[in-house]
Parts: sequence; structure tokens; C-alpha cells
Amino acid sequence: MNNYPSIFNDIIGPVMRGPSSSHTAASWRIARVCLKILNEPLKNAVIEFDKNGAWAFNYEEQGTVMGINGGLLGLDITDEKMKDTETISKEMEIKINYKISSFPTKHANTVRLTLESSNGKKIQFTAASTGGGAFEIQKVDDFNVNIRGDYFEILIWKNNSSPIPKSIKKIISQNTIKSQSSVGKNTLINLKSSKEISPELIKRLKKVSVFDELIVINPVLPIVSGNESELPFNTIEALLEYAIKNKLDLGDAGLNYEKNRSGLSKKVLIKKMHKIIMIIENSIKTGLDGTSHKNRILHHQSHLINKAEKSGKILRNAVINNIITNVTSIMEAKSALEVIVANPTAGSCGTVGGLLKAVAEDLSSNSDEIIKAYFAAGIIGVFFARGPGFSAEEYGCQVECGAASGMAAAGIVQLMGGTARQAVDAASMAIQNMIGMICDPVADRVEIPCLGKNINAAMNALSSATMACSGFDAVIPLEEVLQTVIRVGKKMPDCMKCTGRGGLSVTETSSRIKEQLKD
Repeated sequence: MNNYPSIFNDIIGPVMRGPSSSHTAASWRIARVCLKILNEPLKNAVIEFDKNGAWAFNYEEQGTVMGINGGLLGLDITDEKMKDTETISKEMEIKINYKISSFPTKHANTVRLTLESSNGKKIQFTAASTGGGAFEIQKVDDFNVNIRGDYFEILIWKNNSSPIPKSIKKIISQNTIKSQSSVGKNTLINLKSSKEISPELIKRLKKVSVFDELIVINPVLPIVSGNESELPFNTIEALLEYAIKNKLDLGDAGLNYEKNRSGLSKKVLIKKMHKIIMIIENSIKTGLDGTSHKNRILHHQSHLINKAEKSGKILRNAVINNIITNVTSIMEAKSALEVIVANPTAGSCGTVGGLLKAVAEDLSSNSDEIIKAYFAAGIIGVFFARGPGFSAEEYGCQVECGAASGMAAAGIVQLMGGTARQAVDAASMAIQNMIGMICDPVADRVEIPCLGKNINAAMNALSSATMACSGFDAVIPLEEVLQTVIRVGKKMPDCMKCTGRGGLSVTETSSRIKEQLKD
């Protein structure tokens, strides 16, 4: 197993509904995999959050219930039914209860799920949402596992008193990556494969008498791990050397990275990115057409910029006004639980897509150029993911809107025809300007000040890209900037990290709005 992020797994995506990628998309993925491991019709579920964790304070408002319910009910995350999972669970006579308790955790976004089937089978899972849509199932009952949804997997339960036949051991070693965890007299074996597990192998394993139970799990991430070839670079310095040596811009370098990381052809990856861009552009249209949701703070506002410009109330600046309109439209679609692309998170989903569309229209960029801009943005996100990652509960909003701003800046340089060095410098400057940004959503909704932060992140990206293409000096290398984000985040008080316990979250107005939305 590797530690190299995928642009499609970890940066530009997931495609989802819901207000928060870490709360909704990751929790949906966790629940989906846990349901598969239960492998029987679900009857009851108890979902627990540690009292000292981040989710204990906002799991209802930020879409965790929506995500977990949807995953346990077998819904696709883009299904319209995701908007009303509580009603559907009642119709299916599945009881899902949530409570705050106390248990050991390794991450602020940890959840414990106890699932019981209609036949009385019961399994307890411990899992964590690690930022964006990423997740890790850490325990199945008391067995340690590491399931992240990026492999075809088999779980095998067996009694330690019975050895595995040598012929089966040989088959396993030839086809899969193996790990195991023992508790008392029992062992749980976890097999991972980069290829779909053949029915013949499954059938043969099920016939092994020493195996008590066998469960097959398919990946929930779009890119399956284990198909990598040697990466063209694994540091920012190596990226720049690679681009200069091969006379590549950052978009081409990003595409080549993902080709080697995924094992897929450039043609397939370009098609995937085109589909992602179409979803983003549709979310802009959806937001601009008007959305509503009973449990959100802001009303439809994205149309107001064009209206104000036509009436002469604001500056007639097509690019800036279109950026604000686009970013707002995406954020409104997100808050109405419409389909959006987390980019790199749902809380920062408006920045990259809203900015790139506005600038691409101003430059009359074609489809191929826009796709390359997204790969340029994506490769910046790869290095951000390898550094601090995208969990606001660990590092604040500097790793959401800050990351998005750096990604967007690189994408704009790509559209402007700049070099890989200029794109990396633009990302560095953009992120420098966002260091220390706290995460303090009003009334625990991902709306205020999230909308303003997304718009500011986009404007910051545009100015940083303009500066880089004009020859401004970034001074601090991107790698050092990312390390600074980590240091600052670790010193940031927990109350400033998306817990609803600091900043604007605890203002009198925020408290009043939260109470009003409960009614």
C-alpha cells in the first residue's frame, strides 16, 4: 500500500450531495462499507460520537446523519432520496439512533457504529473521516483493520486453532496484499487486491473449512490502488525538475502523475475530468437558477450580482462579477443538498470551479485547456494532501479554503499559459495569504462565513496567479508553506477548528439562528 494521493480519489471529488465532504461523503462511505461487512439485512444501528470529538457538536447540522443514514440504507450519494433519509429509514423499518458517548479515538472525526441485522448478527465498527471524502475503518469489533475504500478486499474470520492449508496460503500470497489481526483465539484476515476478485477465487476460499466467514468488499473510491507504476515525481522540487526537463506545463505534469498513480490511460483520465467539470458547471447552473432548503441560513443570492451590475450599482467587471456569481451558485447548490463536487472539500467547493469557469470564459479557453487547468490544480492538491491534508477539525479552514485557493491559483496560471514554476509559485503565494484561517461556521451550517471565504479564496487565487505570471517572487517555496500550515494548525486552539465552539460560531447571532433553525 502506498501513501500517494490520487487526484480523483483525494483532491477533485467526491461527487456528492450534502453540506460537508468530511461529514457527509466520508460518513456515507464509512456506512456503505460497514453495511457490506455486516452482509445481512440491517435492522438496528447505534451511531456514537466521542464527547470530546469534533462531530459531537455538529453531526446533525453538517450532514453526518444524512451521510450515515444514506450509506446504511443502501442509497447512492447522488440519489435525490438522500435529502430525506430519516423518512426512508422509517419506511424500511430500520432504526438508526445517534448518541454522544466516550471511547478512545485517534482522530477528531471518529465514529463508532454498532450494526445489528434482522437475524441478530451484530458487529461494531470504529472509523474516522480524515478530511474531504477520505476515511479509514480502523476496527471491526476488536480486530484492527485499515480499510480506506480503494481496494477490492476480502475479510476472513477464522479460529487460531486451525491452520490455513498451504495451497490456500500460496493462492493468497500470489493474488493479494495480506494483513491480519488476532484477538484471543480468533483472527481476522484482510486481503486487498488491485484487481476485481474472481468468482473462482471467492468460491475456492469459501470452501476452506477453517474459515468461519468470508466477506467481499468492493472499492468505493473511483481510483483503485495497487495499479501504480513508478511515479514521475514525489516531491515539489522533483515535480519542477521533471516539468523543466520534459518541457511540460503543470497540467501535463499532473496528468502524467495521475496516469502513473492510477494505472489508467490519459484518454480515460481526461474523460473522467471532463465528466467532473460538467458536474461542476451543472451545479453552477443549478445554483443560479435558484435553490432552497428549509434548514439553511442564506436565501438565493447568486443572481443578485448580475442584477446589480445591470442597474449600475456595482463595478462593471465581468471576470470579478462572474467569479462571485459562480462561487455563490456552487455554494448555494451545496447548501440545498444538490449534487456538487468536493474540490478539495465541500466546504471549499466553490473556489476552484467558480474561478476557473469565469477565467476560462474570459480567455475563451477550450475544453482541453480547461481540463489541463484542473489537472494543474489537482497536482497542487496532491502535495497539500500529503502535507496537512484537508481536515478542518485538525488544521482549521486554512486546509479547506486555503488549499482550494492554492489549487485555483495554479489552475489560472495554466489557463494563462504560464509555466509549471509560475503555477507552483502562484499556489505558494495564495496559500501564504490564507495561513491561520480558522473554521467557525455560523449555527454549525457550512454557509457563513464559508461563502465569503470561498469568494475571497477565489479572488486571492486570481491575484496570486496574476502576480506569478507577471514575475512576482513567491519567496517562500511551496513545500515550506505547507509545513507552515501544519505548524500553525497544530498550535491553533481546538475551538477554532470546525467544532462550533469559537469565532463566529459562538456569537449571539449564531446562537439565535441555530435555535431558530431547530423549530
